[in-house]
Amino acid sequence: MPSDKPIDETPILEQIDQQSLEEIDQGTDPMSQVTNISQLRDVQPGDWAYEALRSLVERYGIVSGYPDGTFRGNRSLSRYEFAAAVKATLDRITQVLAVPGPNAIRKEDLAILKRLEAEYTLELALLRGKVDAATARTAELELTAFSKTTKLAGEVIFGVGTIPTGEDATGKDIDDATIFGHRTRLNLKTSLTGRDLLLTRLQAEGLGSLSNRTLTPEGDLAFAGDTSSDVVIDELLYQFPINNNTQVVVAANADAADFTNTVNPYLDGDGARGALSRFGTRPSIYYQVEGAGVGVRHNFSDKLELSLGYLGGDAGNPAAGGGLFNSSYGALAQVLFKPSDRASIGLTYVHAYNNDLQTGSNDANLANLLNPLGFSVVTNSYGVEASFQISPQFVVGGWAGYTAARVIERGDASIWNWAVTLAFPDLGKKGNLAGLIIGMEPKVTNQAASLSQLGITDPDTSLHLEAFYQYQLTDNISLTPGIIWLTAPDHNAANDDIFIGTVRTTFSF
Repeated sequence: MPSDKPIDETPILEQIDQQSLEEIDQGTDPMSQVTNISQLRDVQPGDWAYEALRSLVERYGIVSGYPDGTFRGNRSLSRYEFAAAVKATLDRITQVLAVPGPNAIRKEDLAILKRLEAEYTLELALLRGKVDAATARTAELELTAFSKTTKLAGEVIFGVGTIPTGEDATGKDIDDATIFGHRTRLNLKTSLTGRDLLLTRLQAEGLGSLSNRTLTPEGDLAFAGDTSSDVVIDELLYQFPINNNTQVVVAANADAADFTNTVNPYLDGDGARGALSRFGTRPSIYYQVEGAGVGVRHNFSDKLELSLGYLGGDAGNPAAGGGLFNSSYGALAQVLFKPSDRASIGLTYVHAYNNDLQTGSNDANLANLLNPLGFSVVTNSYGVEASFQISPQFVVGGWAGYTAARVIERGDASIWNWAVTLAFPDLGKKGNLAGLIIGMEPKVTNQAASLSQLGITDPDTSLHLEAFYQYQLTDNISLTPGIIWLTAPDHNAANDDIFIGTVRTTFSF
């Protein structure tokens, strides 16, 4: 038992130095009171270091060993581990002495500490050096850290695209066209509460759209666009929860995929992963919703989800024809059924003004075609989407979409699109992905006579056939070769088929 007389509260090592071992009561065995410490196994009983530390552990409750209940005090590399325990003991005794009151420490225990320190002098010195170095490094990281609330994630795509053969939408031969460029993104992800997300995406594009050669939106690559390499704010939104089941997204620049499940889990990689084409990435109905506004995503249960949103295309422009409600816009409502973890079925409705499907034929993108002529287009689009994971390495999906379009003061048109998708996750090795897409990009199936007079008609049916294989070179680099075959380009059988070959390399960091 500790003696009734407290010792001086000067620093412990000073106290040990000041007292003489000869002053210790030799009649008291410091190891005489040892209780069971079976949790500190792996240290051989009988070893002096084991017995000495055991007495201090039991007496002062200083260390408890490793999480698995072991204490490895006399094995290879364990002298440093044991030195850490000795240091913890010294720190604990110092804490006891620092508290005012009768904090008695036995002289015998001070002697044990003195001997332990002497026997592990080298290890303690190295340990203190490592602790000091770690402390200095931590301080340096805190000073040089980008932000305590923001994480930076980067993504770079190098893309090669080529059209070896085919005719454009006007029936002219496409000379061998090969392009090489990039899409670079930096995502700044900021959390202020731990449950919210402020996303700021900086993007630069240096890969032009193939539609500049094909003269049709069909077959456009999902990662292509501008060629200027200008840095722009491509996405800016704030997502926060109202409760455990409801997320709200307030966006200055976003699209439907930021608050809606696009029901294409393996192929929708936003151009960086999955499908190579814009059409194969997600159902065309979602491209009608982009800009600034608000979205809400609510889970009624694990099996039922509702998404609502409104985004205006020129919300920041105060001029006539601009603003949140007077410019182009898209309003979305979607119900998502998830009967199991491997199955999803979506029912989607989008009401849009002067917003196109951004895929399919020229005539299927009426706003782009007729706005320059002074006509406005209102659309009501309906979609059914589904995804079924038959096995861990086989997923079947697809969608069907119908758009009722009205060219104001001119007439109506009907537009259809559909696709069947096959995905093969982890094919060849973990992280790889093979995909097949067969479908019909948006096509005008019938139209008012007044629209036919404007040349709005798709006489034939074009099929979109796409195959790719995404090979994961490392955790941060993937290589995806693929081919896109367009029959009857721009839904016109008079045009020779177009073949598009591409290789996408994605770097994530």
